[in-house]
Amino acid sequence: MKYQIVCVGSLKEKYFIDAVKEYQKRLSKFGEVRIIEVAEEKLTSCHASDVEKVKEKEGERLLEKCSGYVILCDLQGENISSTQLSQKLENIKQQHSTITFVIGGSYGVSEKVKKRADYLLCFSPMTFPHQLMRVILLEQIYRAETIAHHITYHK
Repeated sequence: MKYQIVCVGSLKEKYFIDAVKEYQKRLSKFGEVRIIEVAEEKLTSCHASDVEKVKEKEGERLLEKCSGYVILCDLQGENISSTQLSQKLENIKQQHSTITFVIGGSYGVSEKVKKRADYLLCFSPMTFPHQLMRVILLEQIYRAETIAHHITYHK
């Protein structure tokens, strides 16, 4: 199994970098985990048209890296439990060798990215920093794998 996390921007804080490395190490027993970072666009003004341009440019970079079954982390996505996520991933694995998770930029993602996604997943109606979201996502993938493999971790 191959998991990809395609995200806008890079991690800067050491504690986030360390957390990501820890979950990548834990997940390595279940398959390959790749983090693919794409460049973040700088917003030159707060005009709606400029925000859309940023989303389009970042979206094209994200789409270039997407393969397999694509799950977009999105506020309009479905809220599911960890157990349901585990079941969903196990079902996807029956037909796909790669699952790509997408974490958009500060302004969200373009409609093209949303249309490419096979599934929209919402972790919470709250907004999280993108760096923290990466850690939360990896932890939930790890939790899903432990549930599927009956490993003591999930409570």
